[in-house]
Amino acid sequence: MNDVWFRSLVWMDYRLAVLFTVLLPLVLLIWAFVQKAEGIQRLLTIYWRVSSLLVITVYLMIGGFGVSFISSLMARILIPISLWFWIDLNDEIEYGSDGPLKFIFTSWRWATSIYCLLGALATVPFLGCAFSETALKSSDCKVWLEAPLLFKDYFHPNTNTGFLGFLGIIGLIFYVLCLAYFVIVKLGKQGRTAAPQ
Repeated sequence: MNDVWFRSLVWMDYRLAVLFTVLLPLVLLIWAFVQKAEGIQRLLTIYWRVSSLLVITVYLMIGGFGVSFISSLMARILIPISLWFWIDLNDEIEYGSDGPLKFIFTSWRWATSIYCLLGALATVPFLGCAFSETALKSSDCKVWLEAPLLFKDYFHPNTNTGFLGFLGIIGLIFYVLCLAYFVIVKLGKQGRTAAPQ
């Protein structure tokens, strides 16, 4: 697998994912609670629900499931949607008090959206990994599994990869059911407002 020319780019993508999708939103959420910025709190809470698909993807990749390439693409598409979809939260943040939190949050929202959309484009050529067992065993596909397997070594060193993959499948089923409920039931009732009506 040493002949994969884009390995360093894949590892850079994982590092950027940790920065943009885990560390920065966690800091912003804590900051929003301290500042009592309710609009930002609510949007970040929605963000964490949607971005949980990234965690599910990591566990699917640990298990070696090809569907992880589809869930990765979907996460990168759904995250920007979740950050900009809500009319009431966008207005509340836009017309709320100015300050460093609003500026940094808005900068993070734009940067994360751009990162996810570029990542989605970069993921498309590897969707074949999801549909072919032979492709999944190729170096080009297996390079995407290296970081999740390192994560497994650090946080689940004595746990079977098959069991962790099974947890990923259970998480994916639950996520799809919740997403379907939102799209079919809640979206029709609430529209593009985050506050229940």
